[in-house]
Amino acid sequence: MPQPPGSKELPVSLLTDPAMIGACRARDFARVFHLVKVRAGIYPSAIARHCDLTPSRVGEVMTGRRQLLHMDVIERIADGLRIPGHMLGLARRSWETPEIPAVTSRERAEDPHPFGAHLAAGLPGADVDSILALASERDISPSTLEALHSSITDYWRRDDEHGGEVLRPAIVGQLRYVVGLLREQRPTPMRDGLHSVAAELARLIGWTYFDARQYNQARAYFAEALGLAKAVDDRQFMANVLACMSLQATYQDKPGDALALVSAAQDQARGARGTTPRVLAMLAMREAFAHATLGNHTATHAAISEAHSHFELIGAGDPDPAWVAYFDEPKLIVDTGIAHGRLGEAAFAEPLVEDALRREYRSNHRGRAFHSFWLARIQLQRGKLDEACHTAMDALAPAVAVGSQRVVGHLREFCAELEPHRREPVAVAFESRLREVLPRQVSGVTRP
Repeated sequence: MPQPPGSKELPVSLLTDPAMIGACRARDFARVFHLVKVRAGIYPSAIARHCDLTPSRVGEVMTGRRQLLHMDVIERIADGLRIPGHMLGLARRSWETPEIPAVTSRERAEDPHPFGAHLAAGLPGADVDSILALASERDISPSTLEALHSSITDYWRRDDEHGGEVLRPAIVGQLRYVVGLLREQRPTPMRDGLHSVAAELARLIGWTYFDARQYNQARAYFAEALGLAKAVDDRQFMANVLACMSLQATYQDKPGDALALVSAAQDQARGARGTTPRVLAMLAMREAFAHATLGNHTATHAAISEAHSHFELIGAGDPDPAWVAYFDEPKLIVDTGIAHGRLGEAAFAEPLVEDALRREYRSNHRGRAFHSFWLARIQLQRGKLDEACHTAMDALAPAVAVGSQRVVGHLREFCAELEPHRREPVAVAFESRLREVLPRQVSGVTRP
């Protein structure tokens, strides 16, 4: 795979250097950066540029003032300096050569057709699909739009239960189908309806990439969704997409971007006709996340208060868009707890996250896993080691049930914070269970 512009691959001699291997396995990035500087001639300013970090952040790491790094920052370092994933306890990076299982001559003789060849031979090719599509009726009606919206609702439900990775090919195919319909002349109401469907599908695809921590792809689809919504002046949906991009920026440790994006989202929502209190409450909570990531206590508390004020104004007959229905009272409560948790206000955060978890749907595996790991980290902040490990243990079942790299990221962050207590019996028991149920995902977690 070609390297990104401006990147510089480390020499093989450095990647096989025992000192470099040891530093990577320990995630001692001060030592990693020092070795990169001394032995590869890549200086801190270049490290910052390659890894999409600020020079001050690199300086803090090299001087030991910052030791625990967000998983996304670690992944940026791996990708920017071309450090193979296994050296940092990460999954294989997309730019690494994929592993291709070897096929022996005997296996080839026994079965000359690769797995799936018989099935593929019986399916029509893409060119035949295109011909059949041209020959078919392409008229659409309100019931067509209703069916498309219904399928999107079902995709979101399945995404909560199982993760979006396995759903993505189907969603991408449906987006292509809708874009194909948009190429033909349609009455304005049908055309606007198709634009709205396409925008929702693009946002959903962006969300599945975000959940997989493939942030560049996510951003591309979010931008596509933004353009489709703008084409029909759907400002509320534009606000929704910008809020998604703001949340992604918090995961990428870019709080300045997160705040700018959510501020733009709020501007769009205020300029839209009929924006509901639920939408404004959701946006205010995203603003609270951005301020909390920046460590601004006053602004975070103000945004939390604004979110609750908007939520109290919600009425039974409000014309809420379908995409904001998820923001119910348990979601408001758990997000409030997480915002306090980001600020280190564990005493405020713990009862809120506990209350929301008690009320959360059992089928929402990803949400339950996220919030359980958050609760465990908050309990650890409060010195409740036993409770934290038991909460994290309970989170493993929903974590196993859903395919989500974001869940794995939260799990790794908890494990990093558990590191000082790794020899305690309850921590040893947790890690033993963790390696039993999620061995591949935690291959880089330090052993006790």
